[in-house]
Amino acid sequence: MASVAAPVAVVTSMNGVLPAGTTVSAFTSLSMNPPMVLVALDRGSETLAHITSTDMFGLNVLACAQQDTALAFAKKGGTGKFEGIGWDLDHGLPRLHDAAGWVACRSERFVEGGDHVIMLGAAIAAEHRDCDPLTYRLRTFGTHSSFTTV
Repeated sequence: MASVAAPVAVVTSMNGVLPAGTTVSAFTSLSMNPPMVLVALDRGSETLAHITSTDMFGLNVLACAQQDTALAFAKKGGTGKFEGIGWDLDHGLPRLHDAAGWVACRSERFVEGGDHVIMLGAAIAAEHRDCDPLTYRLRTFGTHSSFTTV
């Protein structure tokens, strides 16, 4: 599966005053009516523990210049991930500055999936910027470029 290009996002949550977040490439649009997303998190994820206690999560789709952000949130353990990263609360969830897209979600369902938990989230707010996305393939970051038609 490493040869399949995937978009990169940071899933965030807020539990009281403590923000949590983790980098994912296992997410996709699930439904247009109602608007929903699907996100898979490692069963042992601290962010997943935050989400299951609040039933809310943010999906920050990263822009191509945010590979350092992706690496910061990919680290194990919850301390220090937000250090040096610009963010604000939006719908009570950590929203990262300069992301290509943002979706605030209410958790609708959790499904066991091997060593991961699949979250189905109902979108309660969404925005995007017109910029190139960050992608991940063969253990390297890149971006998407369009073909030019002649």
